[in-house]
Amino acid sequence: MDAKKQNELCRQACMIRKVLLETIHNAGSGHIGGSMSIAEILSVLYFNRMNVDPKDPDKIDRDRLVLSKGHCSPAMYATLALKGFFPMEHLKTFRKIDSDLSGHVEIHVPGVDMSAGSLGQGLSVALGMAMFAKAKGYGNNVYAIMGDGEIQEGQIWEAAMAAGFYHVNNLIAFVDNNGLQLDGRLSEVMDPNPIDEKFRAFGWNAVVVDGHDVAAIDDALEQAYQCKDKPTAIVCRTIKGKGVSVFEDQVRFHGGQPTDEEWKTAFAEIEAQLAKWEA
Repeated sequence: MDAKKQNELCRQACMIRKVLLETIHNAGSGHIGGSMSIAEILSVLYFNRMNVDPKDPDKIDRDRLVLSKGHCSPAMYATLALKGFFPMEHLKTFRKIDSDLSGHVEIHVPGVDMSAGSLGQGLSVALGMAMFAKAKGYGNNVYAIMGDGEIQEGQIWEAAMAAGFYHVNNLIAFVDNNGLQLDGRLSEVMDPNPIDEKFRAFGWNAVVVDGHDVAAIDDALEQAYQCKDKPTAIVCRTIKGKGVSVFEDQVRFHGGQPTDEEWKTAFAEIEAQLAKWEA
């Protein structure tokens, strides 16, 4: 990846963070930490790799993304709005009682491929989509984004076993490995590490990358496309709340809201980062 493209994707990740924070701030609720940690993943997918068309969001041979950690909808909705799936103004309705932009992603929103609620289900759905695409010969890829706390769910590993057994090579799963979950640190609750080795044991190709390095994420995707006989798991080492100093690696921002002073700090830091990428 050349420097120009890398800077463009870093800027897009920063814009995703800015927009998702504005969305949460306006609503007065929303999951900050896990939304912030997947900004680079979404930037690379939607602005460099995925075959999607905002003008035709339901085209049958499109790539699909399942946000299995569906409570991180602010990041997904920000990305879709920036990509042009719906107007930016619509984000102001997030979490309003009569809005389609609820706290978890829902399939009736343009660009969303699965309604999410209970954790642990997304990989199974993505697997089904990928197997259908292969059976029909569409040639598209299906992506899933899971949390590292989420993969404590047994259904994840049932899906992983099936995907490996059936060599579903058009399935690419991201694990947002930020080390925190609702109840605390993974190491204190129930540690799933080493995550990559577990996926390999189920017959997957597995890659570990810095989840905030857009070039590394892009390289991992290229490796996944070149792997013709296995699904791929990309384990992204990330920081929960990435991009704002007061949010980073803080479990209280899994779903908790900042103080007014913390909001001021957040927007100031994001604007400074954005100015850097636009320079």
